[in-house]
Amino acid sequence: MNFRSTIVRRIRGEQSRGPVATGGEQPVTKRPWLRVTRKVRVAGLAAAVVAATLLSLSLASTSSDSATTPTSPDTGPELQLHVAGNKLVNASGERVVLHGVDRSGTEFMCAHGAGIFDGPNTVASIRVMKQHGSNAVRVPLNEACWNGDSYVKPSMRGAPYRAAVMAYVKRLNANGMVTILDLHWTGGQYMGANSACATEQAMCQKPMPDAAGAVPFWKSVAQTFGGNDAVIFDLFNEPYPEQANHKIEAAGWRCWQNGGNCAGIPYQVAGMQTLVNAVRSTGANNVIMLGGLEWSNDLSQWLAHKPADPAHNLAASWHSYNFNACSNKGCWNKVLAPVIAKVPLIAGEIGENDCAGSYIERLTTWLDSKAASYLAWTWNSDFNCFSGPGLITSYDGHLTPFGAAYQSHLHSVSHTAD
Repeated sequence: MNFRSTIVRRIRGEQSRGPVATGGEQPVTKRPWLRVTRKVRVAGLAAAVVAATLLSLSLASTSSDSATTPTSPDTGPELQLHVAGNKLVNASGERVVLHGVDRSGTEFMCAHGAGIFDGPNTVASIRVMKQHGSNAVRVPLNEACWNGDSYVKPSMRGAPYRAAVMAYVKRLNANGMVTILDLHWTGGQYMGANSACATEQAMCQKPMPDAAGAVPFWKSVAQTFGGNDAVIFDLFNEPYPEQANHKIEAAGWRCWQNGGNCAGIPYQVAGMQTLVNAVRSTGANNVIMLGGLEWSNDLSQWLAHKPADPAHNLAASWHSYNFNACSNKGCWNKVLAPVIAKVPLIAGEIGENDCAGSYIERLTTWLDSKAASYLAWTWNSDFNCFSGPGLITSYDGHLTPFGAAYQSHLHSVSHTAD
């Protein structure tokens, strides 16, 4: 999901999501809403900063700014995943389908000096997510905070940030949760079509990852989590390079795959092949997710531009909201089904902007029929149900109507499996 933020107040806005080329579908209205979900209170912000700083400093004692310490798996073989044909399977060869939630905060809190996590990251909070039917959590990350860029507060960059993320992944894995690490906010100044911010800093969603920051980011993340196959790498949240170049889809897919000098994007782009290479150069064989164009809603040319991967461990990432172009069975059958026939599909973000569940019920039912994985945006109590969209109103698991609809479906799927 895309964010717009200022230092004075956090403004989380849905970027325009253009139509997917699906053969005759009508485009959706762009900018369907402006989400205002993070009104930061001074007292609360100060408390969050203090708490996160103390936690980060305590965790940082085992790390350094110049290196990361590889993690060891905290799960049994049932969560050590790899790709087999078009399936995710565990170390025992059993098919695994991920049903989970996104846990936002680690992409924006540090960039604004507000801490590292938005809300709790304790074992107790993890167990609540699990009790509600999740076996996977997607954790958005900030490139500058992980890399240690100087404009981020020292207590929230480099070693403290990495240590906090590593500790959270360890807790998630130890409680039976697959973790998806997503590169969400990156550097590179972009002021073209659908720009979310004018700064070159990692303060918002950019159309493509920047080569200067994203390559070292993924090398470091891969060195840290390589060997722990309960961690999946989502290389870039929501690409939209075609928007920067007059919505030319063919050029957008070339930029997506190869990067370099992409029309309309002034910084050097890291294409998906470059990022796959960066991960694999470390020896990490973790499953890698790749989202397509149109903010990861368009997978129409994903197979044709699929990067080469010596580990053969690639999955398609897809985001789906009721306001997207590809939001009906006709598109799903035409565009998604051929992808699902070849590779695993993980819908890393699903949701709707009416605080209800009719769209995700249709969507998850269809995804279930294909044994595809999905995660709902987002498990944050301070995200408005309509404009977040938020699943909960408190971290003890009190659900919004949207969250209740999602939980009901997860429980029905669980009972069916039983």
